[in-house]
Formats: sequence, C-alpha cells, structure tokens
Amino acid sequence: MPADDTLQRDTSLGTLNTLQGLYNDHHGWLHGWLHRKTGCSHRAADLAHDTFVRLLERDPPRLLASPRAFLTTVAQRVLYNYWRREQIERAYLDALAQQPEALAPSPEARAIVLETLLEIDRCLDGLPPLVKRAFLLAQLDGLTHPEIAAELGISLATVKRHLVRAGTQCFFAMGMA
Repeated sequence: MPADDTLQRDTSLGTLNTLQGLYNDHHGWLHGWLHRKTGCSHRAADLAHDTFVRLLERDPPRLLASPRAFLTTVAQRVLYNYWRREQIERAYLDALAQQPEALAPSPEARAIVLETLLEIDRCLDGLPPLVKRAFLLAQLDGLTHPEIAAELGISLATVKRHLVRAGTQCFFAMGMA
C-alpha cells in the first residue's frame, strides 16, 4: 500500500512540475496573446490565470510536442466562455434598463439571476439553436407547445422532440455539476 501512495505522489509531482514548467516557459507569451485578443492587460491576466487553473483541474499531457498550440486551444475555450458570459450579462442588463426603476431587482437578485442564466446557458451548450430557442420559449416565456410551434414554424411533434432533447441535456448537465 505505501508503494501506491508513493506512486500517486510522484505522479502528482510530475504533473505539478510539468505545469510549473509550462507556466514558467509560456505564461508571458499567453498573456500577450490574450492581451491582443481582449485589448485589456488586466483581462488578459485574468484569462491567462483561468487557463492555467483549467489545466490544474485536469491531467495535462506530460510531453507536449507543441505546448503553445495546446495552451492556445485551452485559452480559446476560456476566452469563448468569457465572451459568452459577457454577452449574456450585457443582454440581461439591457433588459433591466428597459424596466421602470421601481421594478428593478436588487443587486443581489440581479447577481442570482445572472448566475442562473449562465448555468442555463452552460446546460444548453452544444444544442442546436432551434432546440435552445424552443426550450427557452417554454421555460422562460411560458409559451405552450402549440404557441412554440407557431413561433418557430415547426410541427408540434418537433417542438416536443426539441423540449425532450433540451430537458434531457439539462438533466444530465445538472447531474454533472
């Protein structure tokens, strides 16, 4: 049993050393690459940090033939998530701006709603746009199946199929969280 513990510790140290080397060798380059993409040094620093945190959350390959290509792929996903979050937040804030001030939710309620919207977006990630739209019309707008069919110009059976698909995806995404 102690041999297994030693092997596990050695594996963890090997991964940590690999990540440390990757960080030391390429963090400056990654920060510059992200700065060019975002136009903001502070945002680039945050996203570079998030990229390496994402690598810490999983086991990176030990020998990378092309470390910058690997980092670019991971950083692009982090950047995509950032842009998607910004888009959702902007849309929510625009919707709030159209409400009378007396009906505006508190900052805490806004934060909760925004986090909920981001979670819904994460759950629906990867679904075709029409499936997402049908689900959102049913869940957020409260439309009935026939109303969704009319709105989207699809059959009632297709609406039901889309809602089952989106509901199943959400069920499994929430179970994985």
